[in-house]
Amino acid sequence: MIAFTLEQLNGWIGQFLWPFVRILALVGTAPLFSESLIPIKVKVGLSFVLAVAISPALDPVPPIAPGSFAGLWMVMQQVLIGIALGFTMRLVFAAVQTAGEFVGLQMGLSFASFFDPSSGANTAVLSRLFNIIAMLTFLALDGHLLVLAALVRSFDTLPVAMIQLHQNGFGVVVEWGKTIFVSGLLLALPLICALLTINLAMGILNRAAQQLSVFSIGFPVTLIIGVTILTVVLPHAGPFLESLFESGLTAMSRVADALAGK
Repeated sequence: MIAFTLEQLNGWIGQFLWPFVRILALVGTAPLFSESLIPIKVKVGLSFVLAVAISPALDPVPPIAPGSFAGLWMVMQQVLIGIALGFTMRLVFAAVQTAGEFVGLQMGLSFASFFDPSSGANTAVLSRLFNIIAMLTFLALDGHLLVLAALVRSFDTLPVAMIQLHQNGFGVVVEWGKTIFVSGLLLALPLICALLTINLAMGILNRAAQQLSVFSIGFPVTLIIGVTILTVVLPHAGPFLESLFESGLTAMSRVADALAGK
């Protein structure tokens, strides 16, 4: 007969449960993994498989009963870590969507929106287009695998233990949010400058030839030129997006280090 204590049982359960909670929190917030089009069963199943693969290689976890107060605190801790890491990478795609909003506003397409099932809200057409391009680039660069690799490394920086998360980690997330939206503006800057020049030319034309209905020709001209510039600029956006994704992965490591107080 195999005998084991309750403490040993809690240790065996925790060896799988706590990593599973952290992974599930990241899968629920990270780009691509958190898409609402992906069924919840698939997300939970992916988290389960990853936890089974990762947990044997981790250091032994403290034998904490899952239903105890300490167990609930451990769950909250792992959820916060997973959300912080996933949200850090999510901000990269938020910046790309913001760039689409900026461009759509200048092209006069801010009214053109449709229901986006991935976000559950109305989204501008260009914002969705930019997001799709960024997502395809992300997949082409194996970004989803690099995010999972960053998650695995976080178990070295932030092992599963009753530790206090440093508040500087969440400060790094906020700081990264400010930086990344500047990057979104830089992504849209060529189009914004070109379209502002077109609008300025239309304003001068309106003053020079007041009998000409600028409003009737301004929108189609702006739209045609905007689409033309998009056709020229977007194929060259790959290196910029790659740099953006690399910065996001670096930020994930910075967040993990800051949460650990390093």
